[in-house]
Amino acid sequence: MTIPVRPEYTARPRYRFSTRSTARWFVIAALTVCGAGLTLRVLADAAREHPLVAALVVLACVAVAGCSAPARRSLRIRRAARRTARTLRCAAATAVETAETAEAEAAAAAAEAEAVAEAEAAAAAAEAPVYEVRGVDYTLLDAYEFEQAVADLCERDGCRDVQVVGGAGDLGADVLATAPDGRRVVIQCKRYGPTNKVGSQDMQRFGGTCFAVHEAQLAAVVTTSEYTQPAVEYAEQCGILCFDRQALDDWSAGTGPAPWDTAYGVDDPAVVA
Repeated sequence: MTIPVRPEYTARPRYRFSTRSTARWFVIAALTVCGAGLTLRVLADAAREHPLVAALVVLACVAVAGCSAPARRSLRIRRAARRTARTLRCAAATAVETAETAEAEAAAAAAEAEAVAEAEAAAAAAEAPVYEVRGVDYTLLDAYEFEQAVADLCERDGCRDVQVVGGAGDLGADVLATAPDGRRVVIQCKRYGPTNKVGSQDMQRFGGTCFAVHEAQLAAVVTTSEYTQPAVEYAEQCGILCFDRQALDDWSAGTGPAPWDTAYGVDDPAVVA
């Protein structure tokens, strides 16, 4: 008769509470939580400013997570913490270096742009025609040069906001300025030959726009020629100041008055002819 053999059971060892082991795990847990929080904060800041650095930190975190195996856990956590700290230091150094490089590049770009602007301004100034306002033979200038020369005279004698606006669609105004006494000056420039006088029709076209359109407080026609008698009479009626060749030469040489020194408003016109 076969007698069955009863299997023998080995009693499991009872778990014994250890204060040292428990404290060690609490310390490990605290370090893990703090490290994770600091890592997430750095990752968030780095991800906004430097995506490349953020990628490096994420790889470091993945490496730390891969080292959390049950065996030799404490040693690996300490090693991972050291590697994380090194990675964070490298990331911070890289971020600072990148910021300094970007700032240096921005400063260099700004300096280069300023230098280019100054060079362009210098080139434009070199190409722009320069007019002497004394001893000029205005009959040798073309229409645009004559307008610019009159504008230079205005600026020389204290006008502000001097603009040359002559051209297509100028409605009779070639030079706009603000006189030293604050009045708005509107000048029409007529570069005519000595035998071609400014006529009444020329004056009427200017009179129809200088006050109503350009709101002139002092309107003047400056010419390299002379005026017909009907043109002078119309100018007197409308309060338009007439500067002929002789008055222009005197103004240019400084021996004669500027337009705003000869008229005190449209109610009291002065005509130099």
